[in-house]
Amino acid sequence: MTDTNTIVSKRQALRVQSVDILRGAVMVLMAIDHVRVYSGLPAGGATPGIFFTRWVTNFCAPAFVFFAGTSAFLYGIKLNNNGKLARFLVLRGLMLVALELTVIRFFWMFNFNYTNLTLAGVIWMLGWCMVLLAAFVRLRPAVVGTIGLAIILFRPAFRYVPLALPEGWRNAFGSFWEFFYPSGFNGPNHIAILFVLIPWVGVMMAGYGFGTVLMREPSAVKRFCLRVGISAIIIFLIAGTLVILFGPAYQGNLPVVFRLLAQQKYPPSQLFLLMTLGPLIALVPFAQRAKGKVADIFKTFGRVPLFYYMLHILLIHISALIVNFIREGAVHQERYTTAPFTEIDEGQRWTLPLLYLVFVIDVTLLYFVCRWYAKYKSAHPEKKWLKYI
Repeated sequence: MTDTNTIVSKRQALRVQSVDILRGAVMVLMAIDHVRVYSGLPAGGATPGIFFTRWVTNFCAPAFVFFAGTSAFLYGIKLNNNGKLARFLVLRGLMLVALELTVIRFFWMFNFNYTNLTLAGVIWMLGWCMVLLAAFVRLRPAVVGTIGLAIILFRPAFRYVPLALPEGWRNAFGSFWEFFYPSGFNGPNHIAILFVLIPWVGVMMAGYGFGTVLMREPSAVKRFCLRVGISAIIIFLIAGTLVILFGPAYQGNLPVVFRLLAQQKYPPSQLFLLMTLGPLIALVPFAQRAKGKVADIFKTFGRVPLFYYMLHILLIHISALIVNFIREGAVHQERYTTAPFTEIDEGQRWTLPLLYLVFVIDVTLLYFVCRWYAKYKSAHPEKKWLKYI
């Protein structure tokens, strides 16, 4: 990775198409999983349809976090001021945390009962990772990226951080540390910690360092991305296969291929990140050259990620109520008071074709709204608050 000072032209950083297209593509995939949540279908299973409906969405969180780091680097090039970049990341991050706890939580559940459930989800995690990244942006991007890779590599070691403290402090700190990495302590009451911060902050820092790669000549970018991406895929296939062959005895009924692909996401294992980030990095040079209507659609979504995220939760929730009313004569809002941990009786779950029909309709509606907002945002640079949404 090159230092920022070696970048010849700052205009290259104003907009990197590959980031928008790949981020937009995974945002579309994300909608599949969130429709699945409201449909009542389980997260994975032995049948290929349900398994891969969930599996393809595994690319979403890694892409969000990694390219959030890359976008931070690119925005820093545009600002040419590390202090301003750090302030932006802190403000944006805290805003994301606040939105997760208020607007997004309401869109998921349509209630204000915080004693029922408060979710520390992906937007919460993104927000705090941005705040943590702000502390490192004065370092060289290559150093930031290296620290991020080290956090990913040594992820399991963070489990033992609370154990290094005196016994009298261990439980209190351990409860707080559960936000960073699961260490076997009781987390705060009424908060479900779905996304811990480690190793996700490492993924964001690696994405920040990756931003320098995108400033190289296109041929150099292609060589780097293909080498790194394909190498990650090969390492995943070899290491994942060895774990299956020589790891602990397996007690379930998943086929071998499914077991290879069903890597740990909460918190993400090194194999999970190799499986997801490898293909994403390999696709960067192709996304950079992509043209046509499909590329434009993904690019539109990728330019307004937070707006899309908030709106798609609201739209999918409303769609679920409409589908329930059409199928059963009642909206059954009570099923979604603790989303996304929805439990629906098997006989009331949607079919896969219905799930995908709702997904297609909702994404189509989202495209037109997001296209309008992207144009509005571009036409009003004087409205500084728009850069946060």
